[in-house]
Amino acid sequence: MYKEQDKMFDVICGDFHLLQMMSRFGISLGVGEKSVREVCDQHEVHVPTFLAVANYLKLGHEAATTAVIDTISVPALMAYLRQAHTYFLNFQLPNIRRKLIGSIDCSTANEVSYLVLKFYDEYMGDVRKHMEYENRKVFAYVDRLLQGESTKGFEIKQFAKSHIGVDKKLQELKNLIIKYYKGSDSVEMLNTVLFDIFTCEEDLRQHCHVEDDLFVPAVQRLEVTADFNHEGAQPAEEAPSADVLSEREREIVGHIVRGLSNKEVADKLFISVNTVLTHRKNIFRKLDIHSVSGLTIYAIVNGIVKLEEVSLDGK
Repeated sequence: MYKEQDKMFDVICGDFHLLQMMSRFGISLGVGEKSVREVCDQHEVHVPTFLAVANYLKLGHEAATTAVIDTISVPALMAYLRQAHTYFLNFQLPNIRRKLIGSIDCSTANEVSYLVLKFYDEYMGDVRKHMEYENRKVFAYVDRLLQGESTKGFEIKQFAKSHIGVDKKLQELKNLIIKYYKGSDSVEMLNTVLFDIFTCEEDLRQHCHVEDDLFVPAVQRLEVTADFNHEGAQPAEEAPSADVLSEREREIVGHIVRGLSNKEVADKLFISVNTVLTHRKNIFRKLDIHSVSGLTIYAIVNGIVKLEEVSLDGK
């Protein structure tokens, strides 16, 4: 495990992925021969929190012990997470989009390219919504908790229950590109984009794990320390179910992405339009997908329809 007396230079060279972590703590390069403690002190970064995150990224769950959680500064960790959100939303995801546009044919004439870009834009919207919720609701709650203000009606365990890894849809995107995309004039550029997507997927996954395994327990400790009154807290919102769709739901997905209207689906399956609408609502809720284009990607990737069967007119 990394220790405060280790040279920061050796820590960085031992795992270059920690460069991103350093920037999120607001630590610049030019570390010389200084130790981790000296560099952190220079940048006014809480040393135990820095070490907790660094060791977690290196070792995973085994580094998230109770003893480690007890040393974490919640404000320092929250500042780190906020900076990570800024990085994802303002740099990494827009940069991947720019590269994606430069490496594929984005015209509607190329069906897969059109779907890929449309899906990515919707994905970026989902990530932004997720992280803005954390900034607005979760971090604001913790700020109030730190200031000793009333926080009745919310607990961090609600966030823990509903927190879904936002890397999942990137898995679908890269699978679609690898399995179905053809005709790129710039194979090198497309492969570079795929590399960036793989890297972003892993970065997002680690970000979510840091929140779940370090941030949530640290805040729970803070709640107990502050003698937080749990009575009257509202029940947590249930996260969208990730259950596999039923056979009827898969059947309806197939008809939707082929371009059939609700009435046409109802007539074909001998059910009412209201039943079709109910199934659609449940499908979108289960998959956490909110558009036909996103549903089309899901249907292709999961073998419900073939590419040549789908409709791109957005019905």
